[in-house]
Amino acid sequence: MKLMRDTAWTRRGCSLLWCPSTLVTFAEPSEVASIRTFFVLARSWPEDLPSNNGRALVVAGLEGCLDALSPDDAATWIEQDLDPQIFAFQDEYQGDAALVFWLPSGRGRVRYELASGDYYWVGRADAHFPLGRLLWAGAEGDAQRILTGDLTADPDGDAWVGMYHPRIS
Repeated sequence: MKLMRDTAWTRRGCSLLWCPSTLVTFAEPSEVASIRTFFVLARSWPEDLPSNNGRALVVAGLEGCLDALSPDDAATWIEQDLDPQIFAFQDEYQGDAALVFWLPSGRGRVRYELASGDYYWVGRADAHFPLGRLLWAGAEGDAQRILTGDLTADPDGDAWVGMYHPRIS
């Protein structure tokens, strides 16, 4: 399990974030885009992004999409619809911008399987699927936990505020 304690994730890569006090350090609530807006922006990416001095796009609504679908349908949707847009974002900004998915209940729903090193999304009725593998295109081994607070804080405790991946290729 890799840990990240700096704020590089607010300037590049693809992240999942669930801590409101961390979110407001680099994005105003009015700067958060819906998942629908994300797909519209993907048609023609803006030169300047709404957050972090033009270097970050925060997207809300992924959680609702995952909850509305069965695990199999969610996996298909991520692979066929969401992943191409994430790759397009990375290509457009050449790894010099952050894409942050806001998951308000993510702390209780993203699970790490120690034996496999996989991150899972726990959905309705405890149904789960390999979110890390799907979202980060099989490169979840490079994903890092975003930690805040004391440098000796428990990486499985309250200090864990999100996940970060520097670049998906």
